[in-house]
Amino acid sequence: MDALAGLLDGPRARGAFLLRMIMEPPWSVRIEDGAPICLMCVTEGEAWIVPDSGEPVLLRPGDIAIARGPEPYTVADAPDAPPRARIGPDGLCTTLTGEPLAESMRLGVRTWGNAPDGSTTVLVGTYLMDGEVGRRLLDALPGLLHLPADVWNCPLMPFLDEEIARDEPGQTVVLDRVLDLLLIAGVRAWFSRPGAEAPAWYRAMGDPVVGRALRLLQDDPAHTWTVASLAAKAGVSRAALARRFTELVGEPPMAYLTGWRLALAADLLRETDATVESVARKVGYSGAFALSAAFKRVRGVSPQEHRAGV
Repeated sequence: MDALAGLLDGPRARGAFLLRMIMEPPWSVRIEDGAPICLMCVTEGEAWIVPDSGEPVLLRPGDIAIARGPEPYTVADAPDAPPRARIGPDGLCTTLTGEPLAESMRLGVRTWGNAPDGSTTVLVGTYLMDGEVGRRLLDALPGLLHLPADVWNCPLMPFLDEEIARDEPGQTVVLDRVLDLLLIAGVRAWFSRPGAEAPAWYRAMGDPVVGRALRLLQDDPAHTWTVASLAAKAGVSRAALARRFTELVGEPPMAYLTGWRLALAADLLRETDATVESVARKVGYSGAFALSAAFKRVRGVSPQEHRAGV
């Protein structure tokens, strides 16, 4: 599993939901759900995304925006439109005074809004939980990124727009996968821009030697890797790999492996009921004691404290 997949992987209980919002001006929705990732794209009309800090962003058909939580923001028909509704934790939609709106604004399957024939349609995909693996990539993104239609061409949005209101067997699985692909495509396009400040390890993925080594470590963290065994798999000398890996990634191979293993362990501890012993063996440690020692040394808390949210 690489870190792009880490944005999404882990138990599906990680949580994601998708809806189509159909609105007719005037409208403005305050988003205060604290979700770590929200993806938005307009298929008809226009919509403004107004962060609490930073400049408003205008979304037109074909554009995509990715907002990083938990900071709140507003989505509206105009950048100065006062909020008329609020979406809080767990996607609960209310008026500003707390009256529920979910039923009164329901327009159909996965469709919500103030007018069934409104002039603006926004597809909104929200991931409710994040993890340590995905955060290694998310931390390099701005609070709100915007990709206009003229700088990327993604065929997934029309398909998603067509599928979102269907209610057929397996539909949730189809939509989850399309949303995942759209998120990965958006993040990849963002880091592909000229001058993009991608993480060093992400850029190093394009190197024929270091990229190979990174994939080996990410795909099989439980293996008893050494620099020598990794270099043999990558087809270079131990010294050459150590030098080039450190130069491109910013840390030696075994230091990167430790960080990767502990990120995986952190997610497993929070998202599963697995014992510390079984988590340790899954990510490459000999047992609970070895994992606990590494976790405490690097993260400052024990695995049990991390699981408890200390």
